[in-house]
Amino acid sequence: MPISSSRIDGFYKMPVSDRLDVVARLTQIDRSELDVFCSSEGLTADTADRMIENVIGTFPLPLGIAANFTVNGKDYLVPMVVEEPSVVAAASFMAKISRTSGGFQTSYSGSLMISQIHVTGVSDPYGARLKVYQHRDELLAEANKYDQTLVSLGGGAMDIDIRILENTQSGSVIAIHLIVNVLDAMGANAVNTMAERLAPRIEQITQGKAILKILSNLADRRVARARVSIPLKNLETSEFSGDEVAHGIVRAYQIADADPYRAATHNKGIMNGIDPIVVATGNDWRAIEAGAHAYAARTGRYRSLTTWEISSAGDLVGTLEIPMAVGIVGGATKTHPLARLCLRILGIDSAGELAQVIASVGLAQNMAALRALSTEGIQRGHMELHARNIAVQAEIPVEAVDWVVAEMVRLKDVRMDKAKELLDHLSLQP
Repeated sequence: MPISSSRIDGFYKMPVSDRLDVVARLTQIDRSELDVFCSSEGLTADTADRMIENVIGTFPLPLGIAANFTVNGKDYLVPMVVEEPSVVAAASFMAKISRTSGGFQTSYSGSLMISQIHVTGVSDPYGARLKVYQHRDELLAEANKYDQTLVSLGGGAMDIDIRILENTQSGSVIAIHLIVNVLDAMGANAVNTMAERLAPRIEQITQGKAILKILSNLADRRVARARVSIPLKNLETSEFSGDEVAHGIVRAYQIADADPYRAATHNKGIMNGIDPIVVATGNDWRAIEAGAHAYAARTGRYRSLTTWEISSAGDLVGTLEIPMAVGIVGGATKTHPLARLCLRILGIDSAGELAQVIASVGLAQNMAALRALSTEGIQRGHMELHARNIAVQAEIPVEAVDWVVAEMVRLKDVRMDKAKELLDHLSLQP
């Protein structure tokens, strides 16, 4: 059931228990179920031992909720698993700004995955390519024998695409792409199995050797797209006009699009928003990272994943297109109890919907980073949260943390020894 609103005033000021109360009320999930986030019962060692090898325990990370998100007219509370300060706050703030002008508009190209079979040792690769196309229907039917459940639900192998890789060190290589609709799954197991099962028949047809049989993480047929439009007046700060902020964001994007050294950091900021949701929902964040950076370099040069422009109406318009191979069935999304609970908090109905929410958060995160870079600088926003982490590391007593943090930020001197010095100073006060 959709939540009534993702706008929560003062959410960051609440104690953890009160935040859980709010999430329970908005999502209509029983409050006692959410208590697992604060206990040792979430991912037990026994469950972890069934997920990977050589388990000795579990490794918790902070789980936060990004509020204020509206995507295609629907509100979401977005679970984010991340250790970096300011990420959740930045995403929530940009979502707050965007919701006044309708939030994020998104689309999804569909859940088509590519499984590759690379064939070597063929003396007539172009002739062999056409032979494979002649057997297309036979090969698709054979592939679909291996996942009848997927086929019965409307998915399965849909098409074949073939490329010739010229002049590799192994000579010419035939790259056969099996295009598979994996529906609401991430789909790695399904497409890998199909490729392995088809390889012997491919070898018969081409008279070559199928040496690689595995999916591609450049999932460019499974792309999520997000767009946001912000009136310039909504970008104003106490020190900068909306026009200055918007043109600063556009210039920052243009530099990232031209300079791969800057683009790497620019795109990392986008992934700051994306990876935490992928992790929270039990999906493969490494696959998403690999696909994103390969997609950023698809023109032959590494570029920005986002665009930022000023529209004819005078609004700031941002877009993001990114491969998004995520699922809501199978894998860790089902075996990890906290991932299942995070999906319930999101209230999504399909992998496509999840992909679009994730893209929206990535675009919001990019907007937050560029806004900071083009105005007060990136460190100002980070400083208080970093100072709080330093105070914890310095073992500052709870009752003194707020004062020590405020003083470090005021002095613009955030160091562990400074925190201890300030504590000593405070203890000397009458």
